[in-house]
Amino acid sequence: MFEEMVTARYYEERLQEEYLEGKQPAFDISAGPIPGELHLAAGQEAAAAGVCRHLRDDDTVTAPHRPHHVAIAKGVDLKRMTAEIFGRETGLSGGKGGHMHLFDPDAGFACSGIIAQGCPPAVGAGLAAKKRNEDSVAVAFLGEGAISQGAFLESLNLAAVQNLPVIFVIEDNDWAISMPKGRVTDVADGSQRAGGFDMPGVRVDYDDATAVYDAAKEAIGRARAGNGPTLLEVQVHRRMGHFMGDPESYRPDEDVEAAQARDSIERLADDLRNEGFEDDELETIREDARERVDEAIEWAKDQPEPDPDAAYEDVFVNPPSGVTTEEPSHEFAGGED
Repeated sequence: MFEEMVTARYYEERLQEEYLEGKQPAFDISAGPIPGELHLAAGQEAAAAGVCRHLRDDDTVTAPHRPHHVAIAKGVDLKRMTAEIFGRETGLSGGKGGHMHLFDPDAGFACSGIIAQGCPPAVGAGLAAKKRNEDSVAVAFLGEGAISQGAFLESLNLAAVQNLPVIFVIEDNDWAISMPKGRVTDVADGSQRAGGFDMPGVRVDYDDATAVYDAAKEAIGRARAGNGPTLLEVQVHRRMGHFMGDPESYRPDEDVEAAQARDSIERLADDLRNEGFEDDELETIREDARERVDEAIEWAKDQPEPDPDAAYEDVFVNPPSGVTTEEPSHEFAGGED
């Protein structure tokens, strides 16, 4: 978990550097090597690492628009993911999806830029596993600002009614874009939503990877055994803006300072030291992570950009092979136009 968390943290920090290149001093979202928006998850690593440590290759994970830490923990190819974020031809989706629409079927991972829209596909994966008599599970990650979304609530209902092997993981970073949680919902503890669907609801009050690991172990074990879904909420913290370039003028300085003071990575490092790990061992893990991330970023930047004509490929209007493309007749039977 420590390796995954330090990899994810450094990855976000490096993406921040690359993204802001050419976009300042007057912020220009279209400039620089990474096009479009970028939402980074520094401070949320414990939720992903603690949950995904229990998962197998045949398990499905969906994530929201802040997905990189989850993708890393699930084992998504780092180089191809980075190439996708940079909009390159060798990316996971040929550079067409960008960072909010990563898709890696080999790792059983997908994400969406639409709030809570990873929940229905996760339920679908859980239903498929049940119908196939398999013990694979599905996990849907979402933010606390999404817990009143219809897609989330409907997914909880279907998962409960069908007794599906799905774990819903709410990452509570206290901010729904620019709104503090208290202004968008009266539910301080999102895991209480489970009570309306007769499923277990568990909250981990601190972004402690070991505590998340323990809670996820029970939830995932329960799902694999055919005992249905669980709703898990993890308190995390947001060390960066909602998106890169966000001035965060809505956020009190003391809240930013508090987020910077909390660090799940350092908490886990202290736990490892207490278990006998030496600082040089931990530093070796950090160095390896930095090398892996830097290598992925440099590799991605060297990859070719897609041919503009590729924009016409892999779109829904393409007819399947063998389907006629003849123009339809505009004549009306039995009379004039």
